[in-house]
Amino acid sequence: MPNPSPSRYEGFDRLFIDGHWLTGQQAPREDRSPWTGEPLLHVAQAGTDDLDRAYSAAKAAQQDWAAQGPSQRAAVFATVARIMERRRDEIIDWLVSESGSTRLKASLEWQTVRAVMLEASALPYLVEGRILPNDTPGMESRVYREPVGVVGVISPWNWPLQLAARSIAPAMAVGNAVVLKPASDTPVTGGLLFAKLFEEAGLPAGVLNVIPGAGSVIGDAFVSHPVPRVIAFTGSTPVGRRIARLAAESPILKRTDLELGGNSPLVVLGDADLEQAVEAAVFGKFLHQGQICMITNRLIVEAPVHDAFIERYVERVRQLKVGGRDDPATFIGPIINDSQLRSVTDLIAQARAEGARELLGGEPDGLVLPPHVFADVSEDSVLARQEIFGPVAPIMRARDAEDALRIANATEYGLSAAVFTRDLERGVRFARRFESGMCHVNDQPVNDQIFNPFGGEKNSGIGRFNGRWAVDAFTTDQWVTVQHTPRRYPFDAALLAPKTDPSVGG
Repeated sequence: MPNPSPSRYEGFDRLFIDGHWLTGQQAPREDRSPWTGEPLLHVAQAGTDDLDRAYSAAKAAQQDWAAQGPSQRAAVFATVARIMERRRDEIIDWLVSESGSTRLKASLEWQTVRAVMLEASALPYLVEGRILPNDTPGMESRVYREPVGVVGVISPWNWPLQLAARSIAPAMAVGNAVVLKPASDTPVTGGLLFAKLFEEAGLPAGVLNVIPGAGSVIGDAFVSHPVPRVIAFTGSTPVGRRIARLAAESPILKRTDLELGGNSPLVVLGDADLEQAVEAAVFGKFLHQGQICMITNRLIVEAPVHDAFIERYVERVRQLKVGGRDDPATFIGPIINDSQLRSVTDLIAQARAEGARELLGGEPDGLVLPPHVFADVSEDSVLARQEIFGPVAPIMRARDAEDALRIANATEYGLSAAVFTRDLERGVRFARRFESGMCHVNDQPVNDQIFNPFGGEKNSGIGRFNGRWAVDAFTTDQWVTVQHTPRRYPFDAALLAPKTDPSVGG
């Protein structure tokens, strides 16, 4: 298949600010396909002046956008969903070409993002105020829910369309304007594609601004800029820590919603249905080559079924179709870039040196790395401690269920987790003891559904995405009181004097 033909969607080589497609201050950057290494296009890069223009445009547009009725805002997102249906093949082609998706993964991502747009069409109706009880005579106590104003969004490269959509759509739906900085590896699918979709849907100018640019040039200024009140970021924990510091130290304190690294465990207890567990563990480890924050990073198997699980697991992984960009059966595609491939192959080499038993492997073909499976992985192994972000499955043996839970929680991360058992209530009790923001019984950790809270504990992030949690993330409360009757204030000396007991002489 040739590179995607954008048809009406031309101009992906420019910034989108205040409804205009502009050239950036910085030299354009080449956008290459991980499948072939060939350039797709050269994308304009923003400088700090471009960043100022984008935030100024967002600030100027936000109040009029927020003043529109909920049905008017909702209609824009419903329209985007319809446009996505018409342009389904084109969007999927872009995801395949630019982000290294397989056709299966790209189809799943398109489906999820369309659902996010439909979710966003409902969110304007979930912005609710309250009337609160009040002890002051004649006082009415109201709480108004308002948009924060302007939201800055930094999206990653692994699920670029979805992980941008889940922030920008809710933020705009509840009345904010947005400035979006997509990852440098996916400027189109992580940002500029949205500019085209919303432009076609009739979104007012300035409500969404998209500025590709190097983090070394505009990254710190993007966070520290005085205009945005909330920064939403999905990416690595070290970068998330820096963003949190910058947000705290900026001239005006701002909130952060951070979805960071993961080291998700999938636990197989001794009473699990092994066929079910194996299928889930293969999908939940190797989808998108393991380049997902909530992917299974460690397989922890209770001793009685450990060997049987490994035998079935390795045989199932052997059957995965590797490579072949246009083959709908392909399950393993390319790593995003050379740097990420080196990171994964370095982890593989270190695991071998540590004595882990390699059951399946192979050499990369370009950026396509075949699936690797390791057994006898110790708790202090690099594969157990670090987020792998590649097609490498470490299998760990647990003595019993309590040992499995201990191993699962022995990490600084706490994003997602899974447990397999035939006893569902036992599984729920086990899941409740995971130190993670999300837990799944008899399923794998890769789950993200609209109106369900997505987010982690420990070093996996702060805050929750989706549904009412997204409304909370991108709005703020204002307390307003109304005094319906004149209030008596304690100025009278008699009111302030302590009362005396008449039975006491004096």
